[in-house]
Amino acid sequence: MLRRPLESAQYTSDAYQRILKRHGVRPSVGATGVCWDNFAAESFFGTLKNELVYRETYPSRRAARTAITEYIEVFYNRQRLHYTLGYHTPEHVEHPYLTSQTSIPEAA
Repeated sequence: MLRRPLESAQYTSDAYQRILKRHGVRPSVGATGVCWDNFAAESFFGTLKNELVYRETYPSRRAARTAITEYIEVFYNRQRLHYTLGYHTPEHVEHPYLTSQTSIPEAA
């Protein structure tokens, strides 16, 4: 799991960007001062609020946490088509990558 850097400038530092590139991770933020920084995260939270949170009243934090987890794991990642992913689900897009990472190369 990636942890959020303490300073927003760390997201755009050369060292951090090299680490992401080495691991094949595309950052959700661009260069400093770009108005589209963190677009993916902002879009996700807007969608979550509009499609789930604002439509429900939760009796407890636990109930809210359970509903949000189910929304993300069952609907958002497995069923909801995403424009930025070419109208595929995150699970559909990630599956080939995850499969290739778990494959053990045969000895020569």
